[in-house]
Amino acid sequence: MTVTAPRGFEAAGVAAGLKSSGNADIAVVVNRGPLKVGAAVFTSNRAKANPILWSQQVIQDGTVEAIVLNSGGANCFTGSFGFQTTHQTAEKAAELLGVSAGDILVCSTGLIGTGDEVFRAKVLAGAEQAIAQLSADGGVAASEAIMTTDSRPKRSVHEGDGWKIGGMAKGAGMLAPGLATMLVVLTTDAVLTSEEADAHLRAATRVSFDRLDSDGCMSTNDQVSLLVSGASGVTPDAEAFRAALAEVCSDLARQLQGDAEGASHDITIEVVHAASEEDAVEVGRSVARNNLFKAAIFGNDPNWGRVLAAIGTTEAAFDPYDVDVWMNGVRVCSAGGPDQPREAVDLTPRATRLVIDLKVGDAAATILTNDLTHDYVHENSAYAT
Repeated sequence: MTVTAPRGFEAAGVAAGLKSSGNADIAVVVNRGPLKVGAAVFTSNRAKANPILWSQQVIQDGTVEAIVLNSGGANCFTGSFGFQTTHQTAEKAAELLGVSAGDILVCSTGLIGTGDEVFRAKVLAGAEQAIAQLSADGGVAASEAIMTTDSRPKRSVHEGDGWKIGGMAKGAGMLAPGLATMLVVLTTDAVLTSEEADAHLRAATRVSFDRLDSDGCMSTNDQVSLLVSGASGVTPDAEAFRAALAEVCSDLARQLQGDAEGASHDITIEVVHAASEEDAVEVGRSVARNNLFKAAIFGNDPNWGRVLAAIGTTEAAFDPYDVDVWMNGVRVCSAGGPDQPREAVDLTPRATRLVIDLKVGDAAATILTNDLTHDYVHENSAYAT
C-alpha cells in the first residue's frame, strides 16, 4: 500500500486527461495526523519549475497537510501564469480539505513548457476528483498516477518497532545528482519533530537518490517529500529510523535505476580505499557520466581503459599507476596495467558491478548508473512528439 501503509494517511490517483493515454495523472496524499510535520529536498538545478518554487515556500515552517502531484506536464518555464496554476492547485486542495493553502505541497512532472489554460483546468478538476476519492487503500493508485515514461510504479515499505515508513517514486530518465527527474513521497507514522524529519531526510537522500546518476542530466522538477503523521504514537530510536529511511530511499533509487529509459545494464560503481568520501563520490560519478564507458558496457566490452581515463579527469587523490579495477568479479586492471584477460569478464547479465580500488585511504562510496543504448537515444529524440 506504499504511502498509505503507515497510519494516518489517505491517498488517491485519478485520470484528469493530462495524458494522451488516458491513464491516471493526478495523485493526492493527505496527512490526517495527529502530527502534520513535513520535510522536503529539491533539485539543485537553478532552473526550477513553478511547483518547486511554491513548495520551497510551503516547507519553511515544517508543516504539511497534503501533497498534490500531477504527471503529464511539468509546469516549468510557464511564467507567472504557471506559478498561479500551482498556487490555485494548493488553494483548491486546501478549500476541499479545510486547511491552509500554505500547507499544501505541489509537484509536477512531464514535458517542460506544458502548463496552459487547458492544463490548469485539468489539474484543478483532477485535484478535486482525487480528494473526493481519498482512502486508506489509495496508495497504489497514487503511485501509478505519477508515472511518466516509467514502465512500472516504484513502491517501498519498511516496518519498524511499532512504526512504519512508506514510499512511492517516479522517474525513468534524467537521473542525476541533486536528485533526479524524480518525484518521491515518503510517509511515516512515527513521532518526529520537523527538525528531526528534515535531518533524517537529508541524510537518507545523500546516500541514495543523490548517488543515482543515470545520464548526467539534472531535472527542473525534482522533489523528495517526507510527511509525518505521528499516528503510531511511537518515538523511534533516531539511528534506527534514519537507517530505515535510508533503506527505503535506497530501495526506491534502485527501482528507478532498474527502469531507466532504454537501459540494458544496471551498473553499480563501487569506489574503495579513497582518501575521503567526497573523493570516492567524485571518482564514481566521473565514470557514471562517461559516455564512452557507458557505450562500452552496452556492447558488453570490458574496456577498463575508459575507466582510468574517466577517473583521471577528477581531482581525487590517487596514483593512476596504482589503481585496480574489477568488472563483475574479474580484476581486469592491476596497478594501472592489464591483469586478467577481457575474455574472462561476462557482461551479458543486466546487473553489472564495477569496483575501483584507489589504494590511498579507507573511504568508500557507491554510485548507481546505466549503460548508454540505442533505445535511450531514440526515446529522448522523440520525447516531445
